[in-house]
Amino acid sequence: SLPVMKILSHATCVIAEGEVLQLMNVKNPDVSEAKYMDVIQGKTAMLFEASSHSGALIAQASETQAEALRLYGHHVGMAFQLVDDVLDYVGDAKELGKNVGDDLAEGKPTLPLIYAMQHAQPEQIQLIRQAIRKGGTEELPQIIEIVQQCGAINYTNDVAREHVAKAKQAIAILDDTPAKQALAGLADLAVERTH
Repeated sequence: SLPVMKILSHATCVIAEGEVLQLMNVKNPDVSEAKYMDVIQGKTAMLFEASSHSGALIAQASETQAEALRLYGHHVGMAFQLVDDVLDYVGDAKELGKNVGDDLAEGKPTLPLIYAMQHAQPEQIQLIRQAIRKGGTEELPQIIEIVQQCGAINYTNDVAREHVAKAKQAIAILDDTPAKQALAGLADLAVERTH
């Protein structure tokens, strides 16, 4: 349908812009939390948002239901990406299917690093800034310790849980059906996953 095609074409543009914004931020330790949220909103949340919104339109949901599902997808996508950022520092490489520290290796400033640069000790902040600037994983063990000690992992998980709560709040208007319960469970899975 034309409305679905519009959603998907818009999403394609926003996702591409999000990826470009992320590339512009590579090896930049001065990325703010707000700017980082813009990146993940574009590159990840939009994919979830477009999927849930399109599904609602294909299922001929009302305008109110479709908007609720669009918001649901947005918040689940945000939570999913934030947990992905956490797993880059505390996950198991075999479970993840990728190396721990890949984001740092590529010089990508993610929320755990951004938070750590605001709350760690000055010498730790310098270590993180240098690691982001040069990329690589030489300092990964120390940085993992820093992000855990300064509360960056807990903070990022808390922000992810806030998005899950908003996702569930968005679908509160839907009838209580097994499908709604499945959506709520899927939102929970976004923050409970280990890979």
